[in-house]
Amino acid sequence: MTKGGMESVEVFTSEGKGRGLKAQKEFLPGDVIFAEPAYAAVVFDSLTHVICHTCFKRQERLHRCGQCKFAYYCDRTCQRAAWLNHKNECSAIKRHGKAPTENIRLAARIMWKMEREGSGLSEGCLVSIDDLQNHVENFGEEEKKDLRIDVESFLEFWPPQSQQFGMQYISHIFGVINCNAFTLSDQRGLQAVGVGIFPNLCQANHDCWPNCTVIFNNGKIELRALSKISPGDELTVSYVDFLNVSEERRKQLKKQYYFDCTCEHCKKQIKDDLMLAVKEGENKPSAETVKEVIQFSKDTLEKINKARLEGVYHEVVKLCRDCLKKQEPVLGDTNLYLLRILSIASEVLSYLQMFEEAADYAKRMVDGYMKIYHPNNAQLGMAVMRAGVTHWHAGLIEAGHGMICKAYAILLITHGPSHPITKDLEVMRVQTEMELRMFQQNEFMYYKMREAALKNQKIQVMPEPSNETAPSLFHKKE
Repeated sequence: MTKGGMESVEVFTSEGKGRGLKAQKEFLPGDVIFAEPAYAAVVFDSLTHVICHTCFKRQERLHRCGQCKFAYYCDRTCQRAAWLNHKNECSAIKRHGKAPTENIRLAARIMWKMEREGSGLSEGCLVSIDDLQNHVENFGEEEKKDLRIDVESFLEFWPPQSQQFGMQYISHIFGVINCNAFTLSDQRGLQAVGVGIFPNLCQANHDCWPNCTVIFNNGKIELRALSKISPGDELTVSYVDFLNVSEERRKQLKKQYYFDCTCEHCKKQIKDDLMLAVKEGENKPSAETVKEVIQFSKDTLEKINKARLEGVYHEVVKLCRDCLKKQEPVLGDTNLYLLRILSIASEVLSYLQMFEEAADYAKRMVDGYMKIYHPNNAQLGMAVMRAGVTHWHAGLIEAGHGMICKAYAILLITHGPSHPITKDLEVMRVQTEMELRMFQQNEFMYYKMREAALKNQKIQVMPEPSNETAPSLFHKKE
């Protein structure tokens, strides 16, 4: 595998898109084009006491900073590593009486770093913070109001003895955070835990069908190749999930990132037909029926969100089953709304340990996803992994092992072999392979042993379904 440094890429002016990144050499799927540490990063407000403020790992027991009583660390090593970035923050929190919000903390860390190093190019950076886009001129009324509140809160927090920055510059920093920040996930990549600024990565332009993916691994953000990339090719990443029709993706990109997407998939509406598919043949439903079922699906998804927030999972299952009854005679196998309900149903049923029904829905979901997503898409890999584990728990060892192998092949490219989730998957792959051999040799004995094992040990419970989707790497307020 190639591991590129910053010399493997160059910044260039991309027609109609401003700056972009270009490959200087060939990359193959799974190659790390570059790995970049954060210029500055902070833990989310809601998780400051359960996540290490240096390495962003979730730990049972953390050491608290004795001075400000706000920052938490894995151990003395992480605490010492944090001191350069935490020193000013520590005394400012003590002076202020409490820690401000994550946005204010991130802006302050950026400016303390500038105070130390100047605002020019930092070591290993292709561009300076000053050169990042802030899009403040595109802000709507609501965003301008939020910006004013952030600037006021920042000025209250910022110590008088620190270097003083003008209002316009402070607004620039908040604008940069608003449209360039990346989400950091915990060590297993399953929960978004913080937010950071990565100047080099900010230069990668969007494409709905990109040739690269971004993953947070071992304290750095990695840009990884998804397909073969030749020298001179532009390096692109996707800012949004592909599982949406082109018009919706374009709306989302315009609203959140202030540009009109002109990628091939949007221009030609590639895959839209699959995501809007309806049943064909003699019983083809009328346009009116399709409209009714889509509206029913949208209403159901709202009710599901409410029930999930309240933790009423049996109600979620009932809503999903009722919705599927309405959808199945009308919508095609790859229809977006059918896939969304199948995904929720399989996840919640797995959590409730109703594995056989969950496996059926998970299989249909994965079959649909395979036709829509890029074959090396991280979200596809995670979905196939969940479906594989569900089949394994349901005793469907052949299908389960097949899916776990498929997921492993995808995650080797999107996450790499050293990522904790890929390592977990490798353990599952070995375990299911052993069980599959046993099953093929003697089916009766396999089920007997499985039954005994389940009686003796509590079956591994799936994580409680969260209302969040998998963490998106592009940190953006909806």
